[in-house]
Amino acid sequence: MTRRELGIAGAAAVTIGAAPAMAETMRALPAPRETGGMPLMAALKLRHSVREYADKALPLPVLSNLLWAAFGINRPSGDRTAPYWRHIMVIDIYAAMTDGVWIYEPKAHALVPYMKDDIRADTGLQDFVATAPLNLIYVAHGERMTDVPPQDRRLYASVDAGFIGQNVYLYCASEGLGSVFRGAVDYAKLGRRLRLPEEQFVTFAQTVGYPRN
Repeated sequence: MTRRELGIAGAAAVTIGAAPAMAETMRALPAPRETGGMPLMAALKLRHSVREYADKALPLPVLSNLLWAAFGINRPSGDRTAPYWRHIMVIDIYAAMTDGVWIYEPKAHALVPYMKDDIRADTGLQDFVATAPLNLIYVAHGERMTDVPPQDRRLYASVDAGFIGQNVYLYCASEGLGSVFRGAVDYAKLGRRLRLPEEQFVTFAQTVGYPRN
């Protein structure tokens, strides 16, 4: 297998295997809408950060489109909507919502149950994270970055998370949603809350919801 194929296969296997035991099975998402939306230049003009959110859940089709735009599979090779470091996928997207934490599995385009707890308040240091409908947590697999010294792995993983975060920003601008990419996170606390293995770590988090105004 090539480096790219190993990265794709490893990402799918580790993501599904990472979920602790829960009674609920994988939640299939509707097929993403891969056409339409706002023209790119218009979305770039509207892109901005939002820190006040309405108490309104994201409809499942919107969540489906959002996650596909973030880091979904966009071609038969299994490659993604965002670039990633040296064809090794090191980022998993955890979705913290009212009904618990889920991991996005792009190959199945589904949500894998991870934990039932509502941990939104633990995903950041600002008050709004506790009530926004969705907080995305970008978790990196340091153990996959064998060519990078341990002290440099956060840098490389953060670049990949930034690419994904910009995709989320542009989708939100196109669809009238608000978002903010956040580094104001208690990383040690969130890692413990997620029960991450020693070599996995949180890079950033990103809040998504309907703007309050």
